[in-house]
Amino acid sequence: MARRVSLPSADDLFRPTVVPDGEAPAPKPQQAVRAVPDQPEDQPEDQPGALPHDQAAEPQKGGRKKPSGRVRHDEKMTVYVTSEELLEIEHARLALRRGQGLAVDRGRLVREAVSLVLADYEAHGDDSALVRRLTEG
Repeated sequence: MARRVSLPSADDLFRPTVVPDGEAPAPKPQQAVRAVPDQPEDQPEDQPGALPHDQAAEPQKGGRKKPSGRVRHDEKMTVYVTSEELLEIEHARLALRRGQGLAVDRGRLVREAVSLVLADYEAHGDDSALVRRLTEG
């Protein structure tokens, strides 16, 4: 004989919750989480994706190139990290969300970090943090 499992209906799952009398309501978050914009605010609306190639290659203020951000990426690179490194990346992502209210994914976080390191290398050459760390080991 087949047994039929009883599942809750959509009305049961998505019903409004009521706080019983005498209980404190659930605490509200201190700061609203905001997603990091996909494109710069000065970018025209008719270009909803990546910057044109001539603008993407131009350095921004201070001679630093702007990372690609949240756009469709045509190239892929696989990087293996230790579980400790992955936890550090995830911890930084959550700290940015908690402290600054920035909702960024791990890929965006890594692209920003790579951009910073490469800009430092371009600006300082042999005196950059990248060269120092690579020559230490």
